[in-house]
Amino acid sequence: MKAVVTGAAGFIGSHLVESLLADRREVVGMDCFVDYYPRAAKERNLERARDHAAFRFVEGRLQDQDIDLVALLEDASEVYHLAAQAGVRSSWGRDFALYSDHNVLATQRLLEAAVAAGRPRVVYASSSSVYGEAAALPLREDTPCRPVSPYGVTKLAGEHLAVLYHRAHGLPTASLRYFTVYGPRQRPDMAFHIFLRAARDAEAIQIYGDGEQTRDFTFVADAVAATRAAAVSGRPGSVYNVGGGGRVTLNAVLRTIEEITGRALRVERRETQKGDMRDTLADTAAAARDLGFRSTVPLSEGLRRQWDWIREQR
Repeated sequence: MKAVVTGAAGFIGSHLVESLLADRREVVGMDCFVDYYPRAAKERNLERARDHAAFRFVEGRLQDQDIDLVALLEDASEVYHLAAQAGVRSSWGRDFALYSDHNVLATQRLLEAAVAAGRPRVVYASSSSVYGEAAALPLREDTPCRPVSPYGVTKLAGEHLAVLYHRAHGLPTASLRYFTVYGPRQRPDMAFHIFLRAARDAEAIQIYGDGEQTRDFTFVADAVAATRAAAVSGRPGSVYNVGGGGRVTLNAVLRTIEEITGRALRVERRETQKGDMRDTLADTAAAARDLGFRSTVPLSEGLRRQWDWIREQR
């Protein structure tokens, strides 16, 4: 059985590719290596997959007309769409064009190609950023979505496109709202990567706000498990939260990191950044019911695994 993974060289995408290959699946990976962070890091993410005979890699942008997406998707039983322009804080101003291009136009073209290629199951990677500042927690899939960043707006647009293509063309789609995924290979701009690298290198870190903002953190292996399950048992046209099952303050995370690393962090406080959500907490009842999803890796264990990986990157 053939699976297609867009964003295959990224953080979650590369873990997903390896999971599929471990189950003896044929995998076509696609990535365009946007320069949001160094290409060398993404190439390292692909090292294991490239050694596998069942893996084929295609470099390019989904929205470029010189790539025959229909041919690429033919005979695929499922398509995992993880390719995106990431980053909440950098999505403002003139850079928004990158987000609309990579997150909206690319998604629309992929969905069109999937319809023409025989309607494989499509799993779309969305984000908890679509919710914005909700009046109450936990966040449910029917909570009104009011994004507070342009990035969140584009991810919500992708969800709407997935639903539209299901309703109009019978394309079986499912969208997953990931809640702050972390673990080995995490992007270098993400908080845990920054904190752990600073602990390793004895550098200062910057914290925006008072540190009492909370997040629901999800270990990457749990996110991959939910993603694969959505291709099998996700209800077409549906949306699912994928979270760790609890919320933790940023200050508590810093204390945990100090315990794991045995090193004190030097913290510099900064003003809250526009687009940052104050609190997140996922209601994962729908994912548990339909996908059999449950969080299996506690935060302390996940951070320890990421710390081991960070030390290897020196």
